[in-house]
Amino acid sequence: MREESAKVRECESAKVGIEEGSAVRTVAIAGLGLIGGSLARDLAARGVRVFAWDHDGAAMDSAIRQGIAHPGVWDDAPDVIVIALPVLAARTFLDRLIDRLGKEMDGVRLVTDMGSTKASIVRLAQARGIGDRFVGSHPLAGDHRSGWDASREGLFRGARVFLSPTPSTSDDAMRLARDLWTGVGALPEEVDADDHDARLAWTSHLPQLVSSALAQALAGEGIARGELGPGGRDVTRLAGSSPQMWAEVALDNAGALVPALEAMEARLREVRHLIANGEDAPLRDLLARAREWHRESG
Repeated sequence: MREESAKVRECESAKVGIEEGSAVRTVAIAGLGLIGGSLARDLAARGVRVFAWDHDGAAMDSAIRQGIAHPGVWDDAPDVIVIALPVLAARTFLDRLIDRLGKEMDGVRLVTDMGSTKASIVRLAQARGIGDRFVGSHPLAGDHRSGWDASREGLFRGARVFLSPTPSTSDDAMRLARDLWTGVGALPEEVDADDHDARLAWTSHLPQLVSSALAQALAGEGIARGELGPGGRDVTRLAGSSPQMWAEVALDNAGALVPALEAMEARLREVRHLIANGEDAPLRDLLARAREWHRESG
């Protein structure tokens, strides 16, 4: 692995436009949902020729009609291939793509995905012989909304994007990955794939599942979201996210996510115990420590 791979390292500062030296002319995007569609819009607005594929014919028709994307994505190898599909579908797509393009993959300078987990697809790219041109990407620019209609220009402006190279990623591929993201206003940071998944289990995947579990508990009591106050709506907002995407993320990152869920369960059992036994002082202490974390963490 690369030196300092256990540390998240900030890459180059963001700048608008693809760097002149990177010579990105064509980008192929598989998946025109919120993330893939937003990237297509940003790249097209900057003069990059975007080819695209999506199983949703209406999304494809709309992208073509608006002049954002072109069909015929795999006939000629593009400079960059972006796989903007759910994590399990992304691995399947990458496998089939390599089989289909074969030696034509030699003309592709960068392949990247956009999933919320990185270790499994980074390992696959390395095992299938394209580790030198693969960099996993994870833009922190999600939304509980999904699909082409939710995509928009400027989604990545100021957003952090984690970049996870393989053990053999070339300097050219890494530079191109940075250029791709800084070109749409994002702030890339390099992080080891395993470290990424371990951290995101706590910072992203756990909050999502807690929100979904709370929504299910409320639904079980016949409580509609409209009955909640602002705080309740905030906590359950993530429950509106794509079930397919998050089921795949959770299963793919089970090794890191299960311990996080167990820790959450332990805290809930502690709260239940304190309330059930009328333990006022310990309950106040728990709530005070939570508030202190909130204030200090920002």
